Amino acid sequence: MHTAAGSQARLPIRSDMDLVWVRQHVRQAAAQLGFGLVDQTKLVTAASELARNTLVYGGGGTMETEPLVEGTTRGLRLTFSDDGPGIPDLEQALSDGFTSGGGLGMGLGGARRLVHEFGIESTPGAGTTVRVTSWVGRPPRPREES
Repeated sequence: MHTAAGSQARLPIRSDMDLVWVRQHVRQAAAQLGFGLVDQTKLVTAASELARNTLVYGGGGTMETEPLVEGTTRGLRLTFSDDGPGIPDLEQALSDGFTSGGGLGMGLGGARRLVHEFGIESTPGAGTTVRVTSWVGRPPRPREES
């Protein structure tokens, strides 16, 4: 796997206006890579939720986009980072239906279902990093049994 030329970027997430720019950038980058409209919408929805979490719970941070190529398949990796208070209980935060209020109400678990790959690192008092990747034309991940 290697980084593709194109829409590699780092965007600040410090205000509601930045959330608009994040959504626009992700949609544009996904379209350039050949994502269909449904897959663009899934990725933009996940990005919107994760960017809002970065702003509201992390006190602001950044989103980095990285176009990827694996063989003939193209993808897009998004990394959301903040230096906020962290998430004390990751398992609870990732569970379906968990919300601490506000936002789209889909939370981390909902964002995870909209992408192919999802990783999160959070240290209380030291911030959170969420990394998601979607691939053009790949079927969605099977739902995890609980």
